[in-house]
Amino acid sequence: MTLAAEPAAGLRTRILDAAVDLFARQGYEGTSVAQVVAAAGVAKGGFYHHFPSKQDLLYEVYGDLITRQLDAMDAIVARRLPAAQTLRLLIDDLVCSTAASARQALVFWREMHVLEDDRAEQYRRARRRYHDTLRRVVRTGQANGEFATVASADVVTFTVFGMVNELPRWYRPNGRKRPAQLATELADLVLAGLSPAAGRD
Repeated sequence: MTLAAEPAAGLRTRILDAAVDLFARQGYEGTSVAQVVAAAGVAKGGFYHHFPSKQDLLYEVYGDLITRQLDAMDAIVARRLPAAQTLRLLIDDLVCSTAASARQALVFWREMHVLEDDRAEQYRRARRRYHDTLRRVVRTGQANGEFATVASADVVTFTVFGMVNELPRWYRPNGRKRPAQLATELADLVLAGLSPAAGRD
């Protein structure tokens, strides 16, 4: 396949991959659009077709992940499963998708302070929608007796996202535990704490 015939999605991915590598090695402010273009092997026009600015590029380094996570979240919630099954599936997708994009997430969180206010607010709004959804699943389970009220829905939500948000800092693809195992252990821990038996004296 010639460069000209490369699908737009493939070109976009190449630009993002090049940006992540450069941002990781020399920082956002130390990286120019020209360097990203050269590393990706694309024309400058091709870059600006996908990313109007370097700010847009940084946002999309993580925006691509949160978009996929929100789509998966919507699909899981739409199944209307019991709260425990829903929570387990949400945790599994959060851990596995974050692990698969750990380098991108780490670069974004390290550099997100440079985002302009409107871009930063888009990020916060997207994360807030996931937090609110997971919190609502826990509250529903507590309201119908499926979950104990030993911890508030807020604390459960902070616990899950605290682990997920820290994962890019320590996760290594060649480490002892695979993402699916980490997801299972976190879900088991959270659900054990939410078991109605856990709320008994």
